[in-house]
Amino acid sequence: MNKFKYRGPAGFSQALLPLAITMAAPQPGWAAESTVALEEVIVTAQHREENLQDAAIAVASVSGDELVEAGITQLGRLSELVPALTVVTTSTGNSLFIRGVGNFTLVPTSDPSTAFNYDGVYVARPSSTTGVFYDLARVEVLKGPQGTLYGRNATGGAINVIPVQPVIGDDDLSGQVIASYGNYESINTEAALNIPLGDNSAARLSGAFVKHDGYLDDGTSDDDTASVRAQFKTDINEDLTVRIASDYSNTGGNGSGINYAGKYPYDAQTDTFTFVPAGISDSDGIYTDDSQAFRETILVPLAGRNFDAMAPYATVDNSYYGVNAEVNWSTDIGTFTVIPAWRKSELDYMASAASFPYRNNETDEQYSLEVRFAGERIGMFDYTLGLYYFDEEIDVDTQLTLAMSYVDIFDQKLETESYAPFAQLIANITDEFRIVGGARYTNDQKTFDSLSTRGVLVCFPPLRGSCPDGPLYPLVDNVSELPFPFPEAGQPPTQAGGGALAVRFDGDTNDDLDTDKTTYRVALEYDVAPESLLYASYATGYRSGGFSGAAGFETYDPEYLDAYTLGSKNMLFDDRLQLNIEVFYWEYTDQQVSHVGVDAEGNTGQFIENIGKSTIQGAEVESKFLITSNTLASVIVQYLDAQNDTFVYKEGNDALPPNTGCNVGPSSDPAFLDVDCSDKPGYNSPDWTLNLAIQHTFELDGYDLVIGTDTQYKTSRYVGFEYLAEQKMDSFWQSNATISLSPSDERWTAALYVRNIEDDRTPVFAPTHPGGGQLVYGTSAPMTYGARFSMNF
Repeated sequence: MNKFKYRGPAGFSQALLPLAITMAAPQPGWAAESTVALEEVIVTAQHREENLQDAAIAVASVSGDELVEAGITQLGRLSELVPALTVVTTSTGNSLFIRGVGNFTLVPTSDPSTAFNYDGVYVARPSSTTGVFYDLARVEVLKGPQGTLYGRNATGGAINVIPVQPVIGDDDLSGQVIASYGNYESINTEAALNIPLGDNSAARLSGAFVKHDGYLDDGTSDDDTASVRAQFKTDINEDLTVRIASDYSNTGGNGSGINYAGKYPYDAQTDTFTFVPAGISDSDGIYTDDSQAFRETILVPLAGRNFDAMAPYATVDNSYYGVNAEVNWSTDIGTFTVIPAWRKSELDYMASAASFPYRNNETDEQYSLEVRFAGERIGMFDYTLGLYYFDEEIDVDTQLTLAMSYVDIFDQKLETESYAPFAQLIANITDEFRIVGGARYTNDQKTFDSLSTRGVLVCFPPLRGSCPDGPLYPLVDNVSELPFPFPEAGQPPTQAGGGALAVRFDGDTNDDLDTDKTTYRVALEYDVAPESLLYASYATGYRSGGFSGAAGFETYDPEYLDAYTLGSKNMLFDDRLQLNIEVFYWEYTDQQVSHVGVDAEGNTGQFIENIGKSTIQGAEVESKFLITSNTLASVIVQYLDAQNDTFVYKEGNDALPPNTGCNVGPSSDPAFLDVDCSDKPGYNSPDWTLNLAIQHTFELDGYDLVIGTDTQYKTSRYVGFEYLAEQKMDSFWQSNATISLSPSDERWTAALYVRNIEDDRTPVFAPTHPGGGQLVYGTSAPMTYGARFSMNF
């Protein structure tokens, strides 16, 4: 029996571009085992089925089995298997970075830089990329701009989450059940049932339930997610196939948590900030007694007093719905594909954000339609034509107390309408040599309406006063609920008590934005040998502009990325060694960066600017080696050099200087200072990432005992906007191990696992708190362990 008919355990990612650390000469006995080979991996990243090794693009593929073995039930841990990807999971959603291209913000006025596609449907909101990691065929991660086939908001790349489809032709019911239990009272169950409906139709029902206690002592960083999916597929005739799918997911619990790292008190004599560590365990969370005691030592300069303890606000009740269809019609001239879809998210959560209370009620609803035609070859030419339409409405009702000296209550409505025709042409010059060209025109029309009320508490003289008995803002739905006098609209400041003044600002924004861009890709592909591919490409990407709602920063422009890629994919030694190599050079311009700053009216707020230009270059190598019929090893190495060429933004020139690790100097406007972070590395851009894995199967009289281990190493990287020394995270190793037993027919599997053997909680983001000056951070999960049982029928 070929023990590697399957693809391998977690850690054996099928990414493209990788670099073998070692190469081995053929081993004794290989001739006798010549039928043993690495399994072929099929991907659809280019909207057609093809062998991963024949896909002349930078793409990683992780199978559904790999996700199960790694215990990955949410997007946040996918980066453990794909070195180019970083996922920052926060209380408000998943922020995605591919090779340093990404943004820390998840506000609804900003679009992501990596396109997330579920079942062929683009999901616009990063807050809605949850509850779908079950019963999957695979997940594909495309690296670099996907401006032709995927279009807008894919400057960094794209993630395709592809469910298992109903299987037509089986006479009997079939399916699987997976259940695991581990520490932190972790329960993970997943089930799928394939139901034959005659000779030409089938249905598939699947669902998952994931629950665990908080990884932090205050009960946050927990999970309570239930999901269900239903599909129906029918072959109406031999040329026409229709599939209809629907899904629902609900996430509850407390949501992601954070910790205090320390604070930055201001020293008036030296005109600098000095970091004071919090001295709190990284397992605490901000609601424990120790964390609350630390919080009460932090001065809020504008309010002239220290923080109060913060009530435990964290709760989550988010629901996600979707209906989509796929129609494939084969004709004599080619294949038509039509994908209509509707998705809706209803978000209701209260979070601690960067340690200030944040409540959000949000409804996101989108409609999309994609029509593609893959034509039959005409002479030497293969071609694809397509049209994409997207419509989205977002309704947001948010309350927050920024640094407790600010209160923001706003109601925002955003609408986006986008359309994009696209085409790709492949010229088959010879059987071995191809020229590829594609282009896409995208037009985005956006409108933004926002009503806001902001309150500021000021102790005089501003930023240097002392009002120890003054109030702080609680979290309220309406300013009429504030426990102290607050001005009516248009009225002067009021005495709030304790020597502090309450100042009111009201905003009413109505804006629109119309942008368009033509993106394209050209590539050369050459089959050097039957199982060796060499390719070179140039591709462009476009991320649409948007709104900030801050005075002087009402809108921001699109960002762009130009990518040059040279790659090689090879199968060697009778398909026992896979060696893929990619070299890349990216030019990232008009980079959209979200940060807290002072707007044109002198108010502190969060807004987005086009302030970045950077160069991103490096190489990635992947090698998988079937050493014997029972032993598989894998190595993935990525080298990344992401550098800011220009990165300059403005901060208010007020009583306190900016707290930053960048250079600060005078600006052309004396009301501001220029903060220059040029020559700094990109965010979430470790120089080196290394994935290693090995698995061996022992044959035990009708049973297979499989032992596997994998590890990932990353060098240091910045995980906070200000480039402070404390926001530069150290290098780390994270290792996992699994042992499983199954009969030779693989009808069932029993396994034991341990993840993050080092038990290090690695920081993944570290924002500073505007006003109070504290530094907080979120981390990866601690060590987890448990048992898993699965059965196929």
